[in-house]
Amino acid sequence: MSDSNRWLLPDGVEDLLPPLAGDLESLRQRLLGLFERCGYEIVIPPLVEFVDSLLTGTGQDLDLKTFKFTDQTSGRLIGVRADMTPQVARIDAHSLNRSETTRLCYTGTLLHAQAEHMLASRTPIRVGAELFGDTGISGDLEIISLMVQAAREAGLEELRLEIGDVGVFLELLADSQISGDQVSTLFDLIQKKAPRDLEAVVSEMALPDEITTAMVVLPSLFGGDEVIEAALRYFGAFPTILRRLDALSAVLRGLEQRFDDIDIYVDLSELRGLGYHTGLVFAAYAGHRSDVIARGGRYDDVGKVFGRARGATGFDMDLRGLVEMQTRPTDTRQSVLAPVGSVPAPDDLWRTIVKLRDEGYVVVEAAGTPPPTDRTLYHDGERWTLK
Repeated sequence: MSDSNRWLLPDGVEDLLPPLAGDLESLRQRLLGLFERCGYEIVIPPLVEFVDSLLTGTGQDLDLKTFKFTDQTSGRLIGVRADMTPQVARIDAHSLNRSETTRLCYTGTLLHAQAEHMLASRTPIRVGAELFGDTGISGDLEIISLMVQAAREAGLEELRLEIGDVGVFLELLADSQISGDQVSTLFDLIQKKAPRDLEAVVSEMALPDEITTAMVVLPSLFGGDEVIEAALRYFGAFPTILRRLDALSAVLRGLEQRFDDIDIYVDLSELRGLGYHTGLVFAAYAGHRSDVIARGGRYDDVGKVFGRARGATGFDMDLRGLVEMQTRPTDTRQSVLAPVGSVPAPDDLWRTIVKLRDEGYVVVEAAGTPPPTDRTLYHDGERWTLK
């Protein structure tokens, strides 16, 4: 590489510069403070782990996103984290191993071998919260409410929630004998909301009539509260799905009682995280934007491989994306230039600098070409003062 290109960074990798870096750090602290006030304890997982632990219970997408290399100490394969949720699940199941409900939060930088889309960063900075040991409606309501509060803390007022349940699809196929490739085909067609193609494919699978009918109608089950009523008509033959729909209705009622100023959108064909999520999945959007600001869901099976399967649900947020959506607040702090070098009463100068900083001033000690500042420290013959 020539000297003129040494400054280049890999595709999807970028520096965070002022003032964005400062705004991001401020938001990170505020969100962690919110989580702490809600009873969530912070954990700091390592940047790398053995792959067989790091990718536990996750889907192929995360495997493809994970950078892997051989550990020169053990000879085992190590991965750089592309998602922190499996790490936090390991901490809950093994490192903490508590019997009571556990609330954990975290923040950190990830590394993606492949970007999520053309404009996405491969080193996203995430913050999130996970709730372990609560399998009920209360747990789902708590974690979604916390996600909404976090979005509000980030200054996003016009929120839109999208909620679904991958368990509906999983229950439909629970007793079927179809292959993994066939499940992938169904997944793709449902996500594309292509009912005609879906009907043609399902008819070739020789599934029971009630499953065929329910599967074909699944892509049309999106919209407002009326989606639940429509789903009850189509899934009457499936008691487990009816229980899921009742639970979803209860969560929706709880959210409407807590937040009467957000739009809630139900989509039973949303199968994001299939193979990882086991129940409710949810995402938050700001205003009319199409990019997700936060997403999460229930993943009750992840801790099983660590010897401790129990309820788990959580969400994470992209800190940089949140900061870029904010209207940057005006910095009301005053900046002060302090002289350096040969000055009168240097001890008094230093005490004045410390005092001003404690009072909230930004005091810069500068030689050479000074930065622009609001005020300057000067010695009036008796003491150091501002002008």
